[in-house]
Amino acid sequence: MTLHINQKRSLWWGISAVIILSGIISMVISWQNPNIKAPLRPGLDFIGGTRLQLVRDCNQPGNCDQPIDINVVREVAKEQGFADSSIQLISEDNRENNGITIRTKDLTTEERTQLQTALIEKVGAFDPQKNQIDSVGPTLGKELFRSGVLALVVAFIGITLYLSVRFQLDYAVFALVALFHDIFVTVGIFSILGLVAGIEVDSLFIVALLTITGFSVNDTVVIYDRIRENIKTHPQTPIAEIVDDAVNQTLSRSINTTLTTLLSLLAIFLFGGETLRFFSLALIIGFIAGAYSSIFIASTLLSWWRERTEKDTIETIDTAIGSEDS
Repeated sequence: MTLHINQKRSLWWGISAVIILSGIISMVISWQNPNIKAPLRPGLDFIGGTRLQLVRDCNQPGNCDQPIDINVVREVAKEQGFADSSIQLISEDNRENNGITIRTKDLTTEERTQLQTALIEKVGAFDPQKNQIDSVGPTLGKELFRSGVLALVVAFIGITLYLSVRFQLDYAVFALVALFHDIFVTVGIFSILGLVAGIEVDSLFIVALLTITGFSVNDTVVIYDRIRENIKTHPQTPIAEIVDDAVNQTLSRSINTTLTTLLSLLAIFLFGGETLRFFSLALIIGFIAGAYSSIFIASTLLSWWRERTEKDTIETIDTAIGSEDS
């Protein structure tokens, strides 16, 4: 398969523009929604909620013979309407996985009682002396959000400096454009999912964005490296042809890397449980966007820019020669 990406670069840019614009519109609508009041529907990490720590009573015969099965706890939470809860197993009384920590939305006394009763039926009786129920504020989530955004900014600056030194400034600029493309696509789609399906984002979403950034720039660097080599070996060849050749020479590598990664992420999405489901979904969306932007956005933008600068250089030379002749 041979791609001629520069022949239809307006199409590739148009597809990205539509997706990003849809996401921006969704974020504006989400911000105006009184039930959300944010570009993305925030999860418990950012709005707070209720934390329940329940430990089984091992004084009752047979109550602690088997460790708690986290899948059973998740199923109970789902039946009670708390499928998006964060659930962890803890070890107490020198017994592994003998307790549960559940972080969920703010619960009324009746809701807490119903959830605890349902858990008792499935995993055993709890020790009332060791149970803890308290409210969790969003302070930690806000701190994680600020740290995550700062990490993204530092990553962007580092990537720009690295590519400027290894390649040239225009390479770095368009690699950065591709990174912003991937971030906006992922954030926009999650904003749409938040409005349509009620999907929330938590601190793991920031981690996903950082991971997407690393994956995307790695793909872009591979293509840019081949473009640079082709320019050195064929300096008289038009830049559009050089870019097309570079993309085709690295295409199988890009496809194989993306597909093998997506297979693992798909397995996590399907079988990894509620906690990792939307984290893996963000990575799936971001990695697909990253592969697309490396091939169809970063490369074609570089080709367009080089064609434009070369044309301006030729026009400047012609003007100078014309002035000398006159």
